[in-house]
Amino acid sequence: MKNSRQEQKTVKARVQWLIFFRIAIASFLFGVAAIIQFRMPDSPSLHSIHAIYIIVGITYLLSILYVFLLKSIKNISINVYIQSLLDTLLVTGLVYSTGGIESVYSTLYPLIILYSALFLGKNGAAFVASACSIFYGLLVDLEFYGAIQPIYGGTYQYSVEAGHVFLRICIHVASFYVVALLASFVVEMERKTKALLSEKESAFDQLDILHKSIIESVGSGVMTVDLEGRIKSFNRAAEEITGIPSSGAMDRIIDDIFPDFSGAMSSATERGEGSPVARRFEIGLSSKRDAATLGFSIYPLIDPEGNDIGRIFIFQDLTSIKKMEKEIEKSRRLALMGEMSAALAHELRSPLASISGSIKLLTEDLKLEESDRKLMEIILMGKDQLENLVRDFLLFARPDTRDRCKIDVAGIMDEVLESIRFSPGWNGNVEVVKNLCVQNEIYGNRTEIRQTLWNIVSNAFQAMPEGGTLEIETRLDAGEDNREALEIFVRDTGCGIEEKHMKNVREPFYTTKEKGTGLGLAVVSRIVESHGGTFRIESEPGNGTRCTILLPVAERSS
Repeated sequence: MKNSRQEQKTVKARVQWLIFFRIAIASFLFGVAAIIQFRMPDSPSLHSIHAIYIIVGITYLLSILYVFLLKSIKNISINVYIQSLLDTLLVTGLVYSTGGIESVYSTLYPLIILYSALFLGKNGAAFVASACSIFYGLLVDLEFYGAIQPIYGGTYQYSVEAGHVFLRICIHVASFYVVALLASFVVEMERKTKALLSEKESAFDQLDILHKSIIESVGSGVMTVDLEGRIKSFNRAAEEITGIPSSGAMDRIIDDIFPDFSGAMSSATERGEGSPVARRFEIGLSSKRDAATLGFSIYPLIDPEGNDIGRIFIFQDLTSIKKMEKEIEKSRRLALMGEMSAALAHELRSPLASISGSIKLLTEDLKLEESDRKLMEIILMGKDQLENLVRDFLLFARPDTRDRCKIDVAGIMDEVLESIRFSPGWNGNVEVVKNLCVQNEIYGNRTEIRQTLWNIVSNAFQAMPEGGTLEIETRLDAGEDNREALEIFVRDTGCGIEEKHMKNVREPFYTTKEKGTGLGLAVVSRIVESHGGTFRIESEPGNGTRCTILLPVAERSS
């Protein structure tokens, strides 16, 4: 529909040019007639000149009429038929006024036939050629038989015979049809060429659209660079991966977008990872909000003649893959630690049980002095610390995925707070504020969840040796994959955690406490992760710490 409207506008513009050229030819005739009149005032053809003035004036008026017809009659063919017939009449009048059979203006008939072929095709050209033949033949015959007289002064007689008149008519008619035939052939060839060209352009456009659609639809970043290192194309995936719009990347040097690019490619080439260009290498990108790792593949860009004109770069964001590799490596290490912890627990628990039993028997059967009794208590406290260390080590290395059921977090939290009251870490100056929602049930292992809450609450009390406020809050929220989850907040007003320690607080055996094992928060992260939840720590030195645990309410479907 759009192409049809565009074509119609083009044809309409051509008709307007036709009107302009008609006025130009009429003006030329007017100028010639004026020159003859003023240069040869005694010429016997003054009557013809006056007739030319009249015909030129009629042409001007008709041209104005054609402009209005073009606006009122939308069918271009009807407009052209009207103009060609009226032009035929005007040319016939001009031939009659300038000598009839001897007039040189009969050469204007082919012009009418030519533009008729251009606008109306072969049928229109044949129709106008027939009209020109009829009008010209009728004019010459009427003059020959004396029915009309040429516009000359005095009397006029033909100086040619009938055979010559007949020959002139035949030559003109034949020329009219030959012009119509040739013009129609040329116009038809032009139309076929245009149609073929339009078809090729359409196919090329479709191929170009398909090419662009493929490039824009792939999930990998695709970028082309010329031999000078300037970026010439940048697809949608490249924009998403780098965070740089295509308009901001075009015609820029590639090192401006990827600062480490040249060094990484040179290093990869030296290692023999590609020939003649590096096939694979990785670079870091910090232009996005978070640092990313990009993996590049490079291929030569060749033109149809086989000349090297640049490079094609295909790259992906490897950040998630690198993270997955780290998680796999972490899982592998934890599996190894799990095997070691099981053996370690077995080897430690038997001697600890023997020590514990022996100490209890000694304290019951012997009458010890107060100093000796305290030594026995110290031994038992050391035994308890070793057992707690083994327990934490087992929880971190191999959380128990069995014995999971619906458990009440509110009840477990009350147990933890009650137990802490009788622990060495209790501080009576800490105010506990609880804001628990109605629904506090989750799906998990009660022992592990209790240990998780114990570690977090115990850390909070230890962070407030001078007293403070401990806020505990729960609320239902939508977790990952829109699965209902319980969000648990534990917030203290203690000393907080320094920024340099934040990235390591969840690492095993990392601690800033004198008597800490460094497994508390590591165990929390491990247990929450094994339950399909998330654990976050937010802290500001001097303003306390906020721990957030998100645990699924229902069992994860397999």
